[in-house]
Amino acid sequence: MLTPRRIGRTLIVAAAAAVLLAPATPAQAADIPPNDQIVTSPNVSHVTTVPKPDGLTTTINTDIAFQDGYAYVGNYGGFAIYDVRKPKEAKVVGTVVCPGSQMDVSVYGNLLFSAVDSSRNNDSCESTAQPASVKESWEGVRIFDISDKTNPKYIKSVETNCGSHTLTLVPGKGSDRRRNVYLYVSSYNPNATFPDCQPPHDKISVIKVPLRNPAEAAVAATPVIFPDGGNETQPGLLLPTSGCHDITVYAEKNIAAGACMGDGVLFDISDRLNPKVTARVTDPNFAFWHSATFNNSATKVVFTDELGGGSGATCNEATGPNRGADAIYDIVKGKLVFKSYFKIPRYQADNENCVAHNGSLIPVKGKDIMVQAWYQGGISIWDFTDSSKPKEIGYFERGPESLPGGGGIWSAYYYNGYIYGSDFHKGFDVVKINDRRTDPARHVRVDRLNVQTQESYHGHHGW
Repeated sequence: MLTPRRIGRTLIVAAAAAVLLAPATPAQAADIPPNDQIVTSPNVSHVTTVPKPDGLTTTINTDIAFQDGYAYVGNYGGFAIYDVRKPKEAKVVGTVVCPGSQMDVSVYGNLLFSAVDSSRNNDSCESTAQPASVKESWEGVRIFDISDKTNPKYIKSVETNCGSHTLTLVPGKGSDRRRNVYLYVSSYNPNATFPDCQPPHDKISVIKVPLRNPAEAAVAATPVIFPDGGNETQPGLLLPTSGCHDITVYAEKNIAAGACMGDGVLFDISDRLNPKVTARVTDPNFAFWHSATFNNSATKVVFTDELGGGSGATCNEATGPNRGADAIYDIVKGKLVFKSYFKIPRYQADNENCVAHNGSLIPVKGKDIMVQAWYQGGISIWDFTDSSKPKEIGYFERGPESLPGGGGIWSAYYYNGYIYGSDFHKGFDVVKINDRRTDPARHVRVDRLNVQTQESYHGHHGW
């Protein structure tokens, strides 16, 4: 996606119930739903859409985190808190207006962490855009106290080199788990004219947050991920590797997967302050390694390719099935072994921005099933239990966005029996799948879900 100064996750702004879906065929005009009209597979139903609250209506929704029956939805203009304890009656209970894209969010206890990757004239919620070439400009991470969900308090900012395009919450190890959490800050696209974002920037920033005194949060390390440089010369790359776009950690297994622009990597994160690359791959069909998801047993990784930066109509026949898609890798003896691609089998219109984006596991024991956002391709539910033969088993989408500048669903995650999607313009979607293949997941309950901080479902009720 294009942000004010670097490409990232979004745009400038700008099935049958028991059988496999039919193979994709070229989209005809009659196959495209009318603008904004909702269509679903037979096993998926639309529960409700909660409009964006006042103060955030003119800026786009981004990522989502969950905790204790509440959803925290990032927005270029701040974030909103939704009560989803009764999903059919989901409602906004709190709003924070604090501009600075992208507002990637994670929550932990009474703390919310938000990522800012647009250069601002200061770190306040009243800040305005200011070029990164100005030394005094700020971008990085903001920390809020969310103990009062109706009135969150801004308590701390941490500036990071090249800003914070995304952030990943990492629990401490052993006794440190009660004392600290860490944030892996992904950022990229340095420029010699940016005083705080100098080339080559092949690194991440690690912020240490003392839980008893989060106001003391500070950058504790800046480990270099690509000491010899990343993938910079492959034809068709959106940008050469100069850092990472997003990192997903599986802390209890001390591993992480990084989507790093031109590279997909595995990390050993046994030392939280010094993650080490243990495996690395490239793919001639990938333009921009965007995000990563482990299966529950951490024997596979799904990487996404954000072809076109999120602004392109890449789910059409001309683009084909292997670009702007997911790539499924098995982890074999610590190495990444490519198995197949997955892309939604429903061609979208040539005016619909569509590409593989953020998703999460649906916790079904013995199966690898994922729900995923595809911008204007909507929400796809798909099974990759057989790494070589992934298949879509359900979907939710709308016809082309009627507002200018594109749109669609940024993130789609499964949380305690329902699927939640953050639509750029429409608001906060609640969706449900009724299918024998996913029904067992209804019995699995988790308190907190930061999707880029994966935790094992083993031991949860219903698993």
